[in-house]
Amino acid sequence: MSSPRRYFRESSPAGAPGLKRSRFTYRNLSQLASSSTSCPLRVIAHIDLDCFYAQVEMLRLEIPEDKPLAVQQWQGLIAINYPARKHGIGRHCNVTEAKKLCPDLVCQHVATWKEGEAKWAYHPDAAANMATHKVSLDPYRLESRKILSLVKDQFPTHLQKVEKASIDEVFLDLSANVHAVMLERFPKLADPPPYDDPTENLPMPQVSTLDWKADALVDLDHEDAEKEDPDWDDVAILIGSEIVRDVRAAIRDKLGYTCSGGVANNKMLSKLGSAYKKPNQQTVIRNRAIQHFLSDFKFTKIRNLGGKLGEQITQTFETDTIEGLLPVPIEQLKLKLGDDTGTWVYNTIRGVDSSEVNPRTQIKSMLSAKSFRPDINSSEQAMKWLRIFSGDIFSRLVEEGVLENKRRPKTMNLHHRHGSQTRSRQAPIPQGRRLDEEVLFDMAKSLLGQIVQEGNVWPCSNLSLSVGGFEDGVTGNLGIGAFLVKGEEAKALNHAGLKTSAAAKSDISTAHPSEKRRRIDDGIQRFFMQRATSQGAESSHDAESVPQQKQSGEASGNMALRTTPVPFNSDETDLCQANQQQTTSCTYVCSRCNSGFEDPEEYQSHQDWHFAKDLQDEERVRPAFADQQATAASTSRSTTQKGAASSSKRPGRPKKVERGQSKLKFG
Repeated sequence: MSSPRRYFRESSPAGAPGLKRSRFTYRNLSQLASSSTSCPLRVIAHIDLDCFYAQVEMLRLEIPEDKPLAVQQWQGLIAINYPARKHGIGRHCNVTEAKKLCPDLVCQHVATWKEGEAKWAYHPDAAANMATHKVSLDPYRLESRKILSLVKDQFPTHLQKVEKASIDEVFLDLSANVHAVMLERFPKLADPPPYDDPTENLPMPQVSTLDWKADALVDLDHEDAEKEDPDWDDVAILIGSEIVRDVRAAIRDKLGYTCSGGVANNKMLSKLGSAYKKPNQQTVIRNRAIQHFLSDFKFTKIRNLGGKLGEQITQTFETDTIEGLLPVPIEQLKLKLGDDTGTWVYNTIRGVDSSEVNPRTQIKSMLSAKSFRPDINSSEQAMKWLRIFSGDIFSRLVEEGVLENKRRPKTMNLHHRHGSQTRSRQAPIPQGRRLDEEVLFDMAKSLLGQIVQEGNVWPCSNLSLSVGGFEDGVTGNLGIGAFLVKGEEAKALNHAGLKTSAAAKSDISTAHPSEKRRRIDDGIQRFFMQRATSQGAESSHDAESVPQQKQSGEASGNMALRTTPVPFNSDETDLCQANQQQTTSCTYVCSRCNSGFEDPEEYQSHQDWHFAKDLQDEERVRPAFADQQATAASTSRSTTQKGAASSSKRPGRPKKVERGQSKLKFG
């Protein structure tokens, strides 16, 4: 008769008969080490600075933490600390109303760029001079950079997985870090699985209780669940909470900022958790507590469910709560919302999110803009603001590593609004030279000069300058053209870039409207001098609306740029810069193949493809063209005969040239 031990041997990795086993396997443990998004033991944290702008000003001014303070932008408030909130002050209040609610309130205006000055500063009269000042968020960006660097320093280089979500929040994938700690505390986990089978279940943790210290621990889904022994997912979350507590303490001790944290098994839940208990606390959401945690939420509080999709779901299913939406079958969600969206909603309201923490998350464009009240009426005034825009953008490019050639934009756009009409110009940024503030300003000045040449451009109600099409790892500041051409063509390429820069430095006041635009025959130079033009149709000034723009392009075959910009509001624009988001949505249309692109980076890549294809075709044609010139007299007759023979074999009209293409003419 077999012993009882044998019955349990093949199903008990602990090697002891009757020992309760974990729900998790050795494979799950291996997935944790690799930070797999499908790992059930995964640990993700979200750290959110408390009233970040207000904290920056309080530390700068050395104001006590219990003192009410609000950050002012013109006559509005963009950040209110917690002592001020106790008096009922919110972002809907203006400065006058806030002072009535709290006479002791400190209102600190944000730093501004002043017209004619080359550096931002804190100006005491900024609020009264909106026409000559532009908001600068550089002080907050500088502090954000310090915080991000400090957070990364808390982890070994090979275990750093930190995603900057915005100027004041980061996601941390702690899975690999947690795995390392688990092996230290529970050495037996490092043993190979029984019978080398990764599907074997892990032994249960040798702990009966876990010390959560000061964490805000979300209650489990049912009362009796707390009586159950903790499993490895509970242990993993506990270790993650300890790591987050240490990171928050380091930010507090070394930089003076308080922040809140959320710890869960995915990004969505951790973000909801960090906002659950504020300020200066952290919330832990165990796997067994997810449904209880979400049951009281409105699904409109979840990212991507707060806009039109959220409204559609609310109207369709007559509920705006997660609890009310849970009974809806997945088939019904797919039917009403589509297969992909329906499946995503079904999983999201159940706390399922497999999105990755991406350390390489980077912005695709940068914008600096100003709405003028009153309008400006001359090139001289416009250039003062272009100088400020160039400095503003360059300071952010430094953060992206432009000085170390880590990231670099490929294109620049200038938008100019006159009445209801918006004019736009685009140009490639020279790739063969070091990028600095002067280069940006010279290009912006040149683009403005092109717009001014059209006439009837004053007064101007808004100017915006943006750069986009970022590329990583630029070697020697060379663009794609320098890698594709050699010899004399490479020299011509560099010469084209220098000519572009030299043209940008010319004074736009000397330009005459009747002056014809110089045409450049060389294909490479023509590529680098391409410009896109769009003229705006009549637009609404409602900040909620997006005006439709008319499409127009140059007759020379350059790309036409069709823009649908959100009406610029200086407050919204500056706040949008804080989250590093572009407020202008552009559709780029290629007149050669009619392809459309929403992303300027995709558009520029498409241009690079055309450019490379043209060079390839030219290389193929040149030898044949040389032979044709050398033997034109002797081969003309045979060529004619071959052409006639070909025509007789394939009757009908010759193949039409595709739209936007043109036949090459030789001789």
